[in-house]
Amino acid sequence: MSAPLRANPINAPHIIDRAVVRSHAKRGERLADRAFALAFRGLVYAQIWEDPVVDMAALEIAPDSRIVTIASGSCNALSYLVADPAQITAVDLNTAHIALGRLKYAAFRHLPDYESLRRFFVEADNKANLAAYRQYLTPHLDEPTRRYWEGRDLAGRKRIGGFASGIYKRGLLGNFIGMAHLVARLYRVDLRAILDAQSIEDQRRIFDEKIAPVFDKRFIRWLTNQPASLYGLGIPPAQFDALAGDQRMANVLRARLEKLACDFAVGENYFAWQAFNRGYGKGPDAPLPPYLQPANYAKVRDRIDRIDWRHVNFTDHLREQPDTSLDRYILLDAQDWMSDEQLTDLWQQITRTARPGARVLFRTAAEETLLPGRVPDETLSHWDYSEAEARDLIRADRSSIYGGLHLYRFKG
Repeated sequence: MSAPLRANPINAPHIIDRAVVRSHAKRGERLADRAFALAFRGLVYAQIWEDPVVDMAALEIAPDSRIVTIASGSCNALSYLVADPAQITAVDLNTAHIALGRLKYAAFRHLPDYESLRRFFVEADNKANLAAYRQYLTPHLDEPTRRYWEGRDLAGRKRIGGFASGIYKRGLLGNFIGMAHLVARLYRVDLRAILDAQSIEDQRRIFDEKIAPVFDKRFIRWLTNQPASLYGLGIPPAQFDALAGDQRMANVLRARLEKLACDFAVGENYFAWQAFNRGYGKGPDAPLPPYLQPANYAKVRDRIDRIDWRHVNFTDHLREQPDTSLDRYILLDAQDWMSDEQLTDLWQQITRTARPGARVLFRTAAEETLLPGRVPDETLSHWDYSEAEARDLIRADRSSIYGGLHLYRFKG
């Protein structure tokens, strides 16, 4: 399959505007949406924040599965290759995410060995990566991808330089996490301390004594109550209220961070390392996403041509597919942004293209599924949903930042 490096016309910011800006909202809300859309045009996630291990367990990917997923940082799309599907299409509105996915594709195809790949994407802060980029990757990149990585960010830095100085410290989320570390230090708290914990009980003690009290500070409670302050988490204004519910945002964020810090051993949770270390651990036993684990290197490399990256709206992509042609749909949290009309259009296309046994997996800022009452019953009647299963799934998700994780099964 040669499609992964197809040169799509990827400079189309109106695609993001159309997805994010609420046309029927008040003027002030539309301005906030446009501010978020502007921020979202650059790199947001150098690493995706959905747990692929939970995804694969829920999806039960089979050898004939044809998957459509939102790409984001492409960590999960690449990790799904471990389950040996027939085909994966990774779509995204964000040009930077498409460029990152295609760079990862080229790295698996053309870097000489696992050690080179590990240095590039696990360490991700070694000047030798720039030489590897020039020698092994540049000749094989499509022109838009090469132009993106050799272009400069708002600080005037070449984007590919992120792999010599810590790519996980860049992007909207990387900058947000860096700011969180800075604010914590102002209160004399070192967030990295939790990574030295020797047990879950030790993690709990450090969180309760050091981290939790920061969320009670007056400035933090004010700051986190401003929707713009959470743009760095990839949370648009339309999702802010769903995330907060009837609580103060500081309390919600404390609860989500508490789960990340205390519910899973840090030695087994690479999401905790990204949050508290601003990058993966470099030790030989440090936790990594499935696609970067040495035991999976050969599988991912040998199956890498099964992925196709496309800069397109998810619903628009489905509109181009034949009836009963797809098996697995992964929507991340994109539906939190959508109007009722957009949700209905999306689910009508999902239902039309679903093959027998198809599954849809998505996350929400709030705990409950958002579909009933917003998508017509006629469409949802084709799908089975279990609230109990949803609660089990979200408890297992190590990233810990979402309120709900939902799985729908196609009845036909």
